[in-house]
Amino acid sequence: QVHLVESGGGLVQPGGSLRLSCAASESIFSIYTMGWYRQAPGKQRELVASITSSDTTKYLDSVKGRFTISRDNAKKMVYLQMNSLKSEDTAVYYCHEDRFGLDYWGQGTQVTVSS
Repeated sequence: QVHLVESGGGLVQPGGSLRLSCAASESIFSIYTMGWYRQAPGKQRELVASITSSDTTKYLDSVKGRFTISRDNAKKMVYLQMNSLKSEDTAVYYCHEDRFGLDYWGQGTQVTVSS
């Protein structure tokens, strides 16, 4: 049973920063691609960033240069550092694990960017 728990969401002003964390429970973590998705009200869920087992990263165009995904395999954690936040970044952010085609999700954490 895969268990992903996100934390670090909240309310932040435009231009501010947040760091999201995702803790995984399974013993084999390092071999899977991890990602962060987000879903804003009335919109489809979209991939924000992903990181492979070899630390290759991919980003949504609109967050490039502002967000950084990283992982700590020893701690079974994945992070999303979000800087220069904009109102359009407001969404529920979900941690995702790709187990070679099988998708696992966390419960989500709300990020609200507003003055």
